[in-house]
Amino acid sequence: MSSRLSRTARAKTCALVASATALLATGLLHPTPAAAASAQATAAVLDLDGADPTPVVHGEDRAYDTASIVKVDILAALLLQAQDAGRGLTARERERAEPMIRRSDNAAANALWRQIGRAPGLAAANKRLGLTSTTGGPGAKWGLTRTTALDQIRLLRAVFGTGGTVHAGSGGLDADSRAYIRALMSRVVPEQTWGVPAAGAKGSGKTLKNGWLQRGTTGLWDVNSVGRITVKGHRYLVAVLSDGSASMSDGVSLVERTARAAVG
Repeated sequence: MSSRLSRTARAKTCALVASATALLATGLLHPTPAAAASAQATAAVLDLDGADPTPVVHGEDRAYDTASIVKVDILAALLLQAQDAGRGLTARERERAEPMIRRSDNAAANALWRQIGRAPGLAAANKRLGLTSTTGGPGAKWGLTRTTALDQIRLLRAVFGTGGTVHAGSGGLDADSRAYIRALMSRVVPEQTWGVPAAGAKGSGKTLKNGWLQRGTTGLWDVNSVGRITVKGHRYLVAVLSDGSASMSDGVSLVERTARAAVG
C-alpha cells in the first residue's frame, strides 16, 4: 500500500512540475520576484557624541546601487565646485538643488549630474571628501552609482562634521555648504521621511535622504536611507543600503528594521 501511494505521489508531483513548466514556456505563468528575492542589507552607524570615532558596520560592507541617495553627493560636488570658484550657488542652481533633495526630483538631478561632470566630477569631489569605495554611474545613469554603507558615513561626516581648513581646489565643504545640505535634508517632504528615522527618538526631527529603484533586469528593488538621528541625547549618522527586495514596501521595512537593530 505505501509503495503504491508513494508512486502515486511522485506521479502527481511530476505532473505539476510539467504543467508549471509548460505555463512558464507559454508565458502564462511568471516567476514572482518574491520567489527569486534574496534581500540583503548593510548598515553603518557613527555615534557623533561617543568616545569612539570609528563607525560600526553591521553586515557585509559591499557595494550597492545608490539610487537617489547619490543626490546628496551630487549636491556636495556642486558646492565644492562653487567654493573653488569663490562663489555661492546661483539662483538656477538652487532651483535645481532644493527639489533634488527635498522631493528627490530626477529632472533636477539629471541637470546637476551633467553640470558637475557626471562620474568624473563626482569622483573628484569624493576624493576630497574622503570617500574611497564609490563609483559614479555610467553615462547619464547617476542612480547606478555604486557605494558602500561605510562610504556613505564618510559622506555624512563631511556634511555633519565640523570640517577643516578649506582652500580653493582642496579641502572639504565649508561651513555654509554644510549648513545648506543639512537644511535641505531636514526639509524632505513628509512622504519620503521613512527609513533611518525609524531608529531615532520620537520628535527628534528627520534629517535624511532616501533612494529607491526597481531594477529592470530582475524586477527587484534597491532601497536605501541615510541621515542623522538622535537617540538618548546622542547624535548618530546612519546609512542603510539594501537590494533584492520583492517590492518597495518590503525594502522600506527591511531598511527600517536594519536601522533599528544597528542603532539599538
